[in-house]
Amino acid sequence: MPDEKAVPIPRMRLQGDTAITVEFDERPDIIRFIHAFDIALNNLDLPGVIETVPTYRATTIHIDPLIADLATIRTAVLNVAAIDTAEVPTGRVWEVPVYYGGNFGYDLEYVASQAGMTCEDCISIHASAEYLVAMIGFLPGFSYLSGLDRRLSTPRRSEPRQKIPASSISIGGEQTAIGSLEGPSGWHVIGRTPVRPFQPGRAPEFLFAQGDRIRFRRISGPEWRTLDREAERGAKVAECLDDDGA
Repeated sequence: MPDEKAVPIPRMRLQGDTAITVEFDERPDIIRFIHAFDIALNNLDLPGVIETVPTYRATTIHIDPLIADLATIRTAVLNVAAIDTAEVPTGRVWEVPVYYGGNFGYDLEYVASQAGMTCEDCISIHASAEYLVAMIGFLPGFSYLSGLDRRLSTPRRSEPRQKIPASSISIGGEQTAIGSLEGPSGWHVIGRTPVRPFQPGRAPEFLFAQGDRIRFRRISGPEWRTLDREAERGAKVAECLDDDGA
Protein backbone atom coordinates (compact mmCIF):
# COMPACT_ATOMS: atom_id res chain seq x y z
CA MET A 1 0.00 0.00 0.00
CA PRO A 2 1.30 3.49 -0.78
CA ASP A 3 1.96 6.07 1.94
CA GLU A 4 -1.34 7.52 3.18
CA LYS A 5 -0.21 11.04 2.29
CA ALA A 6 0.16 9.98 -1.34
CA VAL A 7 -3.35 8.54 -1.64
CA PRO A 8 -5.43 10.82 -3.89
CA ILE A 9 -8.82 11.85 -2.56
CA PRO A 10 -11.53 11.28 -5.18
CA ARG A 11 -14.34 13.72 -5.85
CA MET A 12 -17.54 11.98 -6.92
CA ARG A 13 -20.05 13.93 -8.98
CA LEU A 14 -23.46 12.59 -9.96
CA GLN A 15 -24.30 12.90 -13.65
CA GLY A 16 -28.07 12.57 -13.38
CA ASP A 17 -29.10 9.16 -12.10
CA THR A 18 -27.18 7.04 -14.61
CA ALA A 19 -23.54 8.03 -14.15
CA ILE A 20 -20.96 9.10 -11.57
CA THR A 21 -17.76 10.93 -12.48
CA VAL A 22 -14.82 10.30 -10.16
CA GLU A 23 -12.19 13.05 -10.40
CA PHE A 24 -8.68 13.24 -8.97
CA ASP A 25 -6.18 16.05 -8.55
CA GLU A 26 -3.18 16.18 -10.84
CA ARG A 27 -0.17 14.06 -9.89
CA PRO A 28 2.96 13.02 -11.83
CA ASP A 29 1.63 9.53 -12.57
CA ILE A 30 -2.04 10.49 -13.00
CA ILE A 31 -2.54 8.61 -16.28
CA ARG A 32 -0.99 5.45 -14.86
CA PHE A 33 -3.06 5.86 -11.70
CA ILE A 34 -6.36 6.30 -13.59
CA HIS A 35 -5.56 3.18 -15.61
CA ALA A 36 -4.91 1.17 -12.43
CA PHE A 37 -7.96 2.61 -10.69
CA ASP A 38 -10.22 1.72 -13.62
CA ILE A 39 -8.96 -1.86 -13.81
CA ALA A 40 -9.31 -2.41 -10.06
CA LEU A 41 -12.80 -0.93 -9.99
CA ASN A 42 -13.96 -3.16 -12.83
CA ASN A 43 -12.48 -6.21 -11.14
CA LEU A 44 -14.96 -5.70 -8.28
CA ASP A 45 -17.84 -6.44 -10.66
CA LEU A 46 -20.18 -4.19 -8.70
CA PRO A 47 -23.92 -4.80 -9.23
CA GLY A 48 -25.48 -2.19 -11.50
CA VAL A 49 -22.21 -0.92 -12.99
CA ILE A 50 -22.62 -1.04 -16.77
CA GLU A 51 -19.23 0.29 -17.87
CA THR A 52 -16.50 2.75 -16.94
CA VAL A 53 -14.93 5.41 -19.19
CA PRO A 54 -11.44 6.51 -18.05
CA THR A 55 -9.95 9.83 -19.16
CA TYR A 56 -6.80 11.79 -18.31
CA ARG A 57 -7.77 12.58 -14.72
CA ALA A 58 -11.16 11.01 -14.12
CA THR A 59 -13.32 7.94 -14.64
CA THR A 60 -17.03 8.04 -15.37
CA ILE A 61 -19.01 5.10 -14.02
CA HIS A 62 -22.18 4.37 -15.97
CA ILE A 63 -24.79 2.64 -13.83
CA ASP A 64 -28.24 1.12 -13.89
CA PRO A 65 -30.05 3.24 -11.24
CA LEU A 66 -32.52 0.43 -10.54
CA ILE A 67 -29.74 -1.94 -9.51
CA ALA A 68 -26.71 0.06 -8.40
CA ASP A 69 -26.30 1.09 -4.77
CA LEU A 70 -24.62 4.49 -4.51
CA ALA A 71 -23.32 3.89 -0.99
CA THR A 72 -21.65 0.66 -2.09
CA ILE A 73 -20.08 2.35 -5.10
CA ARG A 74 -18.83 5.23 -2.97
CA THR A 75 -17.17 2.86 -0.51
CA ALA A 76 -15.60 0.91 -3.38
CA VAL A 77 -14.25 4.09 -4.98
CA LEU A 78 -12.63 5.21 -1.71
CA ASN A 79 -11.05 1.80 -1.19
CA VAL A 80 -9.80 1.48 -4.75
CA ALA A 81 -8.32 4.99 -4.65
CA ALA A 82 -5.65 3.59 -2.32
CA ILE A 83 -4.47 1.06 -4.91
CA ASP A 84 -0.76 0.53 -5.45
CA THR A 85 -0.33 1.08 -9.18
CA ALA A 86 2.75 -1.15 -9.18
CA GLU A 87 0.46 -4.12 -8.58
CA VAL A 88 -1.51 -3.51 -11.79
CA PRO A 89 -0.18 -5.20 -14.96
CA THR A 90 1.11 -2.87 -17.64
CA GLY A 91 -0.71 -2.67 -20.96
CA ARG A 92 0.26 -4.33 -24.20
CA VAL A 93 2.99 -3.03 -26.50
CA TRP A 94 2.02 -2.43 -30.12
CA GLU A 95 4.19 -1.76 -33.14
CA VAL A 96 2.19 0.43 -35.50
CA PRO A 97 3.32 0.89 -39.12
CA VAL A 98 3.15 4.46 -40.46
CA TYR A 99 3.73 6.14 -43.79
CA TYR A 100 4.95 9.65 -43.02
CA GLY A 101 4.53 12.74 -45.17
CA GLY A 102 3.32 13.15 -48.73
CA ASN A 103 -0.41 12.90 -49.34
CA PHE A 104 -0.73 10.90 -46.13
CA GLY A 105 1.00 13.51 -43.97
CA TYR A 106 0.32 16.85 -45.58
CA ASP A 107 1.17 18.83 -42.41
CA LEU A 108 4.57 17.24 -41.86
CA GLU A 109 6.48 20.11 -43.47
CA TYR A 110 4.62 22.64 -41.32
CA VAL A 111 5.31 20.75 -38.08
CA ALA A 112 8.98 20.38 -39.04
CA SER A 113 9.31 24.06 -39.91
CA GLN A 114 7.70 25.08 -36.61
CA ALA A 115 10.24 22.90 -34.81
CA GLY A 116 13.13 24.31 -36.87
CA MET A 117 14.14 20.96 -38.28
CA THR A 118 13.94 18.89 -41.45
CA CYS A 119 11.08 16.52 -42.21
CA GLU A 120 13.47 13.59 -41.84
CA ASP A 121 14.48 14.76 -38.37
CA CYS A 122 10.82 15.18 -37.44
CA ILE A 123 10.00 11.65 -38.60
CA SER A 124 13.01 10.20 -36.79
CA ILE A 125 12.07 11.87 -33.50
CA HIS A 126 8.38 10.94 -33.76
CA ALA A 127 9.09 7.30 -34.65
CA SER A 128 11.79 6.78 -32.00
CA ALA A 129 9.60 7.33 -28.93
CA GLU A 130 7.37 4.93 -27.03
CA TYR A 131 3.94 6.39 -26.32
CA LEU A 132 1.30 5.63 -23.73
CA VAL A 133 -2.35 5.34 -24.75
CA ALA A 134 -3.65 7.92 -22.31
CA MET A 135 -7.29 7.91 -23.36
CA ILE A 136 -9.71 6.58 -25.96
CA GLY A 137 -12.38 9.04 -27.08
CA PHE A 138 -13.75 11.72 -29.43
CA LEU A 139 -14.48 9.05 -32.06
CA PRO A 140 -14.67 5.27 -31.49
CA GLY A 141 -11.11 4.00 -31.13
CA PHE A 142 -9.43 7.43 -31.39
CA SER A 143 -6.26 7.01 -29.32
CA TYR A 144 -4.73 9.97 -27.47
CA LEU A 145 -1.03 9.32 -26.89
CA SER A 146 1.22 10.89 -24.27
CA GLY A 147 4.99 10.97 -24.59
CA LEU A 148 5.46 13.31 -27.56
CA ASP A 149 8.92 14.88 -27.71
CA ARG A 150 8.49 18.54 -26.75
CA ARG A 151 10.41 19.61 -29.84
CA LEU A 152 7.46 18.42 -31.94
CA SER A 153 4.78 20.16 -29.88
CA THR A 154 2.64 22.22 -32.29
CA PRO A 155 -0.45 24.28 -31.41
CA ARG A 156 -3.67 23.09 -33.01
CA ARG A 157 -4.89 24.72 -36.20
CA SER A 158 -6.84 27.96 -35.73
CA GLU A 159 -9.48 26.59 -38.12
CA PRO A 160 -10.17 22.84 -37.86
CA ARG A 161 -10.61 20.88 -41.07
CA GLN A 162 -14.06 19.50 -41.80
CA LYS A 163 -12.58 16.02 -42.04
CA ILE A 164 -9.29 14.17 -42.09
CA PRO A 165 -8.82 10.57 -43.29
CA ALA A 166 -9.35 7.58 -41.05
CA SER A 167 -6.25 6.22 -39.30
CA SER A 168 -4.35 9.52 -39.60
CA ILE A 169 -1.34 10.09 -37.33
CA SER A 170 -1.52 13.64 -36.04
CA ILE A 171 -0.07 16.13 -33.57
CA GLY A 172 -2.13 18.56 -31.50
CA GLY A 173 -0.33 20.61 -28.89
CA GLU A 174 1.77 18.33 -26.69
CA GLN A 175 -0.01 15.16 -27.80
CA THR A 176 0.07 12.87 -30.78
CA ALA A 177 -2.75 10.53 -31.76
CA ILE A 178 -3.82 7.58 -33.87
CA GLY A 179 -7.09 8.47 -35.56
CA SER A 180 -9.84 5.97 -36.13
CA LEU A 181 -12.70 7.13 -38.33
CA GLU A 182 -12.84 9.98 -40.82
CA GLY A 183 -13.94 13.14 -39.06
CA PRO A 184 -13.22 16.79 -38.22
CA SER A 185 -9.93 17.75 -36.63
CA GLY A 186 -7.77 20.74 -35.75
CA TRP A 187 -4.69 18.54 -35.36
CA HIS A 188 -1.75 18.46 -37.79
CA VAL A 189 -1.63 15.31 -39.93
CA ILE A 190 1.91 13.95 -40.33
CA GLY A 191 1.19 10.44 -41.58
CA ARG A 192 -1.24 7.57 -41.82
CA THR A 193 -1.31 3.97 -40.66
CA PRO A 194 -3.10 1.09 -42.36
CA VAL A 195 -4.16 -0.04 -38.88
CA ARG A 196 -7.86 0.29 -38.02
CA PRO A 197 -8.09 1.08 -34.28
CA PHE A 198 -11.85 0.47 -34.58
CA GLN A 199 -13.32 -1.96 -37.09
CA PRO A 200 -16.89 -3.27 -36.66
CA GLY A 201 -17.12 -7.01 -37.18
CA ARG A 202 -13.46 -7.67 -36.41
CA ALA A 203 -12.41 -9.51 -33.26
CA PRO A 204 -11.60 -7.39 -31.37
CA GLU A 205 -13.47 -4.39 -32.74
CA PHE A 206 -11.35 -2.01 -30.62
CA LEU A 207 -7.63 -2.67 -30.97
CA PHE A 208 -5.99 -0.36 -28.43
CA ALA A 209 -6.86 0.29 -24.79
CA GLN A 210 -5.85 2.88 -22.21
CA GLY A 211 -2.53 1.83 -20.70
CA ASP A 212 -1.22 0.19 -23.88
CA ARG A 213 2.06 1.41 -25.30
CA ILE A 214 2.70 2.34 -28.93
CA ARG A 215 5.87 2.20 -31.01
CA PHE A 216 5.73 3.52 -34.57
CA ARG A 217 7.52 1.86 -37.48
CA ARG A 218 8.10 3.82 -40.66
CA ILE A 219 7.00 2.03 -43.84
CA SER A 220 7.04 2.68 -47.58
CA GLY A 221 4.08 3.42 -49.83
CA PRO A 222 3.96 -0.11 -51.35
CA GLU A 223 4.07 -1.69 -47.87
CA TRP A 224 1.29 0.64 -46.72
CA ARG A 225 -0.93 -0.45 -49.61
CA THR A 226 -0.27 -4.14 -48.92
CA LEU A 227 -1.02 -3.79 -45.22
CA ASP A 228 -4.08 -1.64 -45.95
CA ARG A 229 -5.58 -4.43 -48.07
CA GLU A 230 -4.93 -6.91 -45.25
CA ALA A 231 -6.50 -4.55 -42.70
CA GLU A 232 -9.55 -4.09 -44.89
CA ARG A 233 -10.08 -7.85 -44.70
CA GLY A 234 -9.96 -7.72 -40.89
CA ALA A 235 -6.27 -8.26 -40.11
CA LYS A 236 -4.94 -6.33 -37.11
CA VAL A 237 -1.79 -5.32 -39.06
CA ALA A 238 -0.32 -3.77 -35.89
CA GLU A 239 1.99 -6.24 -34.17
CA CYS A 240 1.46 -6.90 -30.47
CA LEU A 241 4.86 -7.26 -28.80
CA ASP A 242 5.93 -8.72 -25.48
CA ASP A 243 6.68 -6.18 -22.77
CA ASP A 244 10.42 -6.63 -23.36
CA GLY A 245 9.92 -5.92 -27.07
CA ALA A 246 10.92 -9.45 -28.08
